[in-house]
Amino acid sequence: MKLLFIGDVVGSPGREMVEEYLPQIKEKYQPDCTVINGENAASGRGITEKIYRQLEAAGGDAITMGNHTWDNREIFQFIDQTSNLIRPANYPKGAPGKGMQMISAGSNEIAVINLLGRTFMNPVDDPFPVVKKLVEEARRHTPYIFVDFHAEATSEKQAMGWYLDGKVSAVVGTHTHVQTADNRVLPGGTAYLSDVGMTGPYDAVLGMEREAVLKRFLTTLPTRFEVPKTGRTLLSGCLIHMDRKTGKALSIDRILINEDRPFV
Repeated sequence: MKLLFIGDVVGSPGREMVEEYLPQIKEKYQPDCTVINGENAASGRGITEKIYRQLEAAGGDAITMGNHTWDNREIFQFIDQTSNLIRPANYPKGAPGKGMQMISAGSNEIAVINLLGRTFMNPVDDPFPVVKKLVEEARRHTPYIFVDFHAEATSEKQAMGWYLDGKVSAVVGTHTHVQTADNRVLPGGTAYLSDVGMTGPYDAVLGMEREAVLKRFLTTLPTRFEVPKTGRTLLSGCLIHMDRKTGKALSIDRILINEDRPFV
């Protein structure tokens, strides 16, 4: 069983990279399920129904979110009508949408869970007890469980990896937009990666126009960040192999496509 995860799609450059390369990646690696983080897909903040459908049409079986989930208010109009748009499970009770979905993968199902970290982030419920209950529920249906942990602190991400080691197939971090090189399978059989990276502008700062970011650092004045519409782009992701009987991870490999690392 193979799961492909595409990290943090940022604005139109990220969406264009998904449309161009996702079919090629799927043809090469033949994943059983493809998950895309789309919380920055609408101009870097949130998602619209049109963009959600675009990512779905491009090959996404599930779309996860993050701290920008509610930034585009249009989401309130369609999130409860979707079957595979997954927002962080540890938003307080009463938030629309779902934090876990069972996604069809051939004759099997994969549980996809989305979580938000709390360190250096806005207040949300504790992700650790929340995910414990969700994993217990998921394991009654499937051994294949994927967790997108959208968090700032590497320490919190690593702690979640160890907390869930042996209980889920994979814990992969999102949010910081820079792909880390610590992909590994933990002793209990859980694939781990601190951050899968982003998909979007290559010559920017975390997907935003670098001139505006530099101005903020140099002057400390309020500056509006925008996603550059032109320029070089990249795609970041990872491929996870899972044992078909146990759901435990066999390997996790990073995918990085840009002008310096062309897709072959």
